[in-house]
Amino acid sequence: MVMVLLLNNLSKNQFRIGMVLTLLAVLLVTGCKGDKDIYKGMSASEIYAQAEQNVAKEKYSQAAKDFEALEARYPYSEYSDKAQLGLINAYYKHNEPALAMSAADRFIRMNPRHPQVDYAYYLKGLVKFDENYTFAFRYLPLDKSARDPSTAQESFDAFKELIDRFPNSQYVPDARKRMVFLRNQLAHHEIQVVDYYMKRGAYLSAANRANYIVKHFENTDVIPRALAAMVQAYRKLGMQELADDALKTLQRNFPESAELKSVN
Repeated sequence: MVMVLLLNNLSKNQFRIGMVLTLLAVLLVTGCKGDKDIYKGMSASEIYAQAEQNVAKEKYSQAAKDFEALEARYPYSEYSDKAQLGLINAYYKHNEPALAMSAADRFIRMNPRHPQVDYAYYLKGLVKFDENYTFAFRYLPLDKSARDPSTAQESFDAFKELIDRFPNSQYVPDARKRMVFLRNQLAHHEIQVVDYYMKRGAYLSAANRANYIVKHFENTDVIPRALAAMVQAYRKLGMQELADDALKTLQRNFPESAELKSVN
């Protein structure tokens, strides 16, 4: 009787082991099929054409894989630099900002005199511009100037570098338009800092920050507010001559402004 029970237990254990081995075998076979080299036998031009087709179909994730495979398999082909540029764009379109920035920096470092290197600089600006102009701030009635201005500044700097290095680039007109938007956003952020200092009685800090706005953000719509803040802050500090100078500037340049009426 004991022998029968042992044999039964042994049979059950063997059955379980057999099932586990069978399952592992199925998983192994499935894994091997999943790892099939889809680029085997494809030339550089064929992989590039496939990547471009995926971009056209907005299949950016697969396009990125295609460009990665192209560069890895044919690093010295005529398509290598095209793959690097395509990869930047694919990462950007697939909402992979960190990868897009890294790919752009890498392309610029490796191809500083490439005829299309201006595109890499432009995309760096676009990546940061989109990070700054997120979904929430695009569709909800929130004040963009109230958020951390670091990404806006990085985008502005990237576009400025593009314009400084490649003034005749086809991307300059769009970059300039975006810089106007970013500059106004940065100016509004600065004036909020001035308001913060004024409310807390930090008049010297307010005056200095307002003066910074006047010098660095000319032609933005916050200049009258900055000048008015300077007038008020200098008055609070007993610096009447500086207050008068700021008032004269406000009167001369913005005679019809509400800010002028508030300090007269």
